[in-house]
Amino acid sequence: MEKLTGRLVSWIGDTVSTAGGQGVVVGMSGGIDSSVVAALCQRAFPKSTLGVIIPCYGDRVDREHAELVATSCGIPVEVAVLDEAFDALVKALSSRAYSLVTKELAEANIKPRLRMVALYYFANRLNYLVVGAGNRSELSVGYFTKYGDGGVDLLPLGNLLKNQVRDLAEYLKIPREIIDKPPSAGLWAGQTDEAELGVTYRELDNYLATGDGSGEVKEKIDSMINRSSHKRRTPPAPLL
Repeated sequence: MEKLTGRLVSWIGDTVSTAGGQGVVVGMSGGIDSSVVAALCQRAFPKSTLGVIIPCYGDRVDREHAELVATSCGIPVEVAVLDEAFDALVKALSSRAYSLVTKELAEANIKPRLRMVALYYFANRLNYLVVGAGNRSELSVGYFTKYGDGGVDLLPLGNLLKNQVRDLAEYLKIPREIIDKPPSAGLWAGQTDEAELGVTYRELDNYLATGDGSGEVKEKIDSMINRSSHKRRTPPAPLL
């Protein structure tokens, strides 16, 4: 873990410096992935890492966990509460009666897209780069919001499976309550990653690492990979 941490910290520093950035902005959700990324960024940029806590009808505990990590890592934070912005946007977009089947997800995805706007506001003000918290497990199956939490400049955890991120969190001494709580994107009350995915992270990681799994698990994961392929590509343009 020490060697991996060193490589990731060096990579963050080199990637940001090569792009001409003077530091990094990290969205701190109170989850394990963003907490690990924040800790790595603070090591790469001890004096120029900004944490942004962006509640949008979120769980109070998540904000407390984000503040706990910021304090333990010595990261200065900005807090941008987006409840009113979310309400205003939903109201502005709800003039027509589209299918109620897609309403919940469409509205939930507004939240990470608003957070992306907030992160880039601070990044632009400071000439920093936005660091995302997506890991290989989630990126592989498209478990992120396109142009939301997927809208970032670099992904230090992008080649690490969820179980590897958990091991890294242990090494970095991320608070136990954050490591142990069920992973959630905070899209709605009671939402958890595994319930939405329909597979556990253990099953997902095992399949991505070894190709092994039950027929049902393989079929479900392959389907998610195929359906989300557009999220992992630059928008296509025709050859003329």
